[in-house]
Amino acid sequence: RRKAKGLTAEQAREMTKNRLYFANLMLNQGLVSGLVAGSIASTPDMLRSAFHCVGTAPGIKTASSCFLMDLRQPTPAGDEALIFADCGVNPNPTAEDLVDIALATIQTHQKLIGTQAKLAFLCYSTKGSAKGELVDKMARAAALTQAKVAELGIAALVDGELQADAALVPAVASSKAPGSPLQGQANILIFPDLNCGNICYKMTQRLAGAEAFGPILQGVAKPINDLSRGCSVEDLVGVAAITACQAL
Repeated sequence: RRKAKGLTAEQAREMTKNRLYFANLMLNQGLVSGLVAGSIASTPDMLRSAFHCVGTAPGIKTASSCFLMDLRQPTPAGDEALIFADCGVNPNPTAEDLVDIALATIQTHQKLIGTQAKLAFLCYSTKGSAKGELVDKMARAAALTQAKVAELGIAALVDGELQADAALVPAVASSKAPGSPLQGQANILIFPDLNCGNICYKMTQRLAGAEAFGPILQGVAKPINDLSRGCSVEDLVGVAAITACQAL
């Protein structure tokens, strides 16, 4: 795979001594159906080995990640799980990158949860209540995703830009965003950048007691999922189960 980019046979042999690369090569050759790693390796190392050995799925420009958040208490709309993206891969995605992230996360939601996807692009502004480049980016990403969802015939609701309470609390949505198709019932949250996403998932996990499964990699050619180096045995088992579902 990497010969065209200057990788020599000797370098390739040396790389196979690394467990991450060896495991990804096994996956690429069909010797295993999925891969879970990361409990003792960094996310950049995990991603590098995956992209070198397996690569992205056909037609994918922006690979990404998400977390399945198993909540201790349901949201005001009654959801017991939410999906957060992107919390592990793209530091500062463009509006176009966010469209790819959103579409991939809708697919993940359909695969793992199965209910109708209701996706919110989060921001510090709701429907133009504040101004700024970030507001413009999230509003544009929402509009582009709405158009793409309609074009592809995907049964998902999409809106943005929305503050978190307008996305998750029906009573707040009725006053802040009365015309929103989500009506405060979002079950997928798309963050403006990696900083926001990573902080939010960790705070939801550590302070609200949610179980965080992931990062679930999206846009790679085969099922590959990462783990936080702070993961528990339960986290590992959960991500392994998710990977098995993706491989079916």
